[in-house]
Amino acid sequence: MKLNGRFFAITAMIILAALSRLIPHVPNFTAISAIALFGAAYYDKKITAFLVPITILFVTDAILGFYPGMEWVYGNFILVTLIGFMLHKKTTISLVIIASLLSSLCFYLVTDFGTWIGTNLYPHTFNGLIECYVAAIPFTRYEVLGTLFYSAVLFGCYSLVQKMVPALNTSRA
Repeated sequence: MKLNGRFFAITAMIILAALSRLIPHVPNFTAISAIALFGAAYYDKKITAFLVPITILFVTDAILGFYPGMEWVYGNFILVTLIGFMLHKKTTISLVIIASLLSSLCFYLVTDFGTWIGTNLYPHTFNGLIECYVAAIPFTRYEVLGTLFYSAVLFGCYSLVQKMVPALNTSRA
């Protein structure tokens, strides 16, 4: 595999964004969803787009500590990467916003379903599921804001870098 400047630029931006998980932050206000969207939009190899956010999540989880229900979180980021593929050929501000909001909705639905089904925090009834989703709303707000913020930073900065270094527009990542 031949590595090039575009690959390194994308990967460097993703690694810098990943550090957001390791600094003090509001719960769920991190760049992981934005990383999954950004990688899917710009890496040419789909396997790289899937492996990068999962690897970053695993490495930062190893540092921060593993937790119950991780499989739901990891599964969600596979879905978010799939959402990001809609940005692969055409990246516009409106599509990035839509993808960010859709990925946040997936995070909310998937991970909180995992909390409901995998713990005894809520009764395993329809009302218990609704109670779980309602309790998660404050955390979801921060996940939405974090995804929108980091998506704007990643996609916006890369757009600026592409303008400053035109070779990044033609080389493959």
